[in-house]
Amino acid sequence: MHLFIVEDHPAMIEGYKGILNAHFNPNQLQFTTAYTFEQAYKILEQAQTPFDIALLDLAMQPYPEQKIFSGEDIAGRINDKFPETKIMFLTSHTEGILLYNLIRTLNPDAVLVKSDFQSDELVQAINTVNEGENYYSQTARNCLKAVANLYDALDSYDRRIIFLLAKGIKTKNIPEHLPISLSAVDKRKAKIRLFFDIPKGSDEDIVTEAQKLGLV
Repeated sequence: MHLFIVEDHPAMIEGYKGILNAHFNPNQLQFTTAYTFEQAYKILEQAQTPFDIALLDLAMQPYPEQKIFSGEDIAGRINDKFPETKIMFLTSHTEGILLYNLIRTLNPDAVLVKSDFQSDELVQAINTVNEGENYYSQTARNCLKAVANLYDALDSYDRRIIFLLAKGIKTKNIPEHLPISLSAVDKRKAKIRLFFDIPKGSDEDIVTEAQKLGLV
């Protein structure tokens, strides 16, 4: 089983390796690791055979030269080159809007919130996706239930804009995190304000409404 691990904390990578080596035959495991999205992109470009599973962090330093701003973007590149590779996200983020957006837009094989799982759950998730089923940890499942009916009017960029505003990112800086222009951000914010029924609301009002709904 060849695993591609993209994670910016070396200790986490070693922890994943230790868990997997303890539960599977180490002689049958192969690891390829990347600590940045830039490294991950370059490894993927040079890869000649597909990975069995990619374990991806969601939020790391962007690689804007190749329009890779999140783990979602590197997952898209993997899907394009090696569609048979199973995609698993392991993230510390628990915001409903972010996890819902991830699951809704990419339909990854697994999503695990790091605070949710113990070592046996990581193994269970890998076994589950190898059997062709999806696996979501408890927080991810709760997010799906909580926000599934709220986003028909908002696409993935709209939802990511709300998430970035909630993180304190200024509107003028959002194009540094998303591959869209400032004018496009302003148009989408107008749409978001209408969705929340605050047509003249500020960025703070958008965040407040999102918090009332338990989205951020």
